[in-house]
Amino acid sequence: MRIKEGFKLRPLGKEHVVTCENVSLVNFNKVISLNSSATYLWESVQGKEFTADTLKDLLLEKYEVDPETAARDAAALAQQLLDAGVAE
Repeated sequence: MRIKEGFKLRPLGKEHVVTCENVSLVNFNKVISLNSSATYLWESVQGKEFTADTLKDLLLEKYEVDPETAARDAAALAQQLLDAGVAE
């Protein structure tokens, strides 16, 4: 999968939100807010092809987390990005 062109990560307080430069791509019923670990993953894969396994490996490299938790969290984020239409 890949983050679609036109989506940008912007700081908002202690979190980051995903914004879009093309209004036709936006579903205004959804706001995508990312915590610090999801922000790290976004920044690590933006402009690249990635899978849930890529995200899992990045979590394992940066955080002290067990592989099962990393896999579950990575799969959840990947699915959320797909469901929101931010990744394809």
